[in-house]
Amino acid sequence: MNDDYELIDSGDGRKLERFGDITLVRPAGQAAWHQTLPETVWQKISAGFDRKEGNRWHNRCNLPDEWTINVAGITFRLSSTDFGHLGIFPEQRVMWNWIRETVQKRKEQSGSVSILNLFAYSGGSTLAAAQGGAEVCHLDASRGMVEWARGNASLNNLQDAPIRWIVDDAIGFLRREIKRKRRYDGIILDPPSFGRGKKGEIFKIQDQLPELLTLCRDLLSDNPAFLLLSCHTPEYSPMILQNLLTQWFKDLRGTTDCGEMLLTGNPGVLPLPSGAFARWVAS
Repeated sequence: MNDDYELIDSGDGRKLERFGDITLVRPAGQAAWHQTLPETVWQKISAGFDRKEGNRWHNRCNLPDEWTINVAGITFRLSSTDFGHLGIFPEQRVMWNWIRETVQKRKEQSGSVSILNLFAYSGGSTLAAAQGGAEVCHLDASRGMVEWARGNASLNNLQDAPIRWIVDDAIGFLRREIKRKRRYDGIILDPPSFGRGKKGEIFKIQDQLPELLTLCRDLLSDNPAFLLLSCHTPEYSPMILQNLLTQWFKDLRGTTDCGEMLLTGNPGVLPLPSGAFARWVAS
């Protein structure tokens, strides 16, 4: 499957990436090695972003207001934001393919599958699950990001798919879902290090993750399929996430695994670690 994203090079605290026809240089603190390609290649870019004097774009005027790319079989609308984000985290593309395939298999076995996607951002996991045939609940605290994700659904001809679009604080929503006795066959969550709910609720991963996992455990159906946990918090390594899932799901029959999420490019390009993930999968 050809993607419109590639990591061209990384090093010296930066990453050089291609998003369709747009090439960008952005910070990457984890790129502790030296860049491989000469600086002349790094200078032939559409625009750059750094945080040396606050969040700052260079040559942002060279960027279109928005453009679209296809990654892992999903079309995304991209746009430069003041924080340097574009509306996609391509290190998740392996996860999107896995979600789609896992949902498809579960649907073939059971006839239906319901998925909850928390901290859902621009909807990559939501759309992968919908492409696999799931009914999906998409939740994010940002109304703007939920609208962005709905736009991505339309780009993928999924505007009529069974997706519930929710703007809410994750923990408050989960508590209410438990009271409503709603259950899900699969749960996906990518909590931030720090965030705010729609009413200003404070989320800190080190404080809220245990309760979050407990609530998710209680929301799984009687015949659950999986829980996929990922994050970009440096203190949370893959093994830490796996140990959490091993403890929280020890009473359920299944297996756990973990790994690093990577930005990747052509053969020979050093992969760039960009977060961690762990999965519990029913057996």
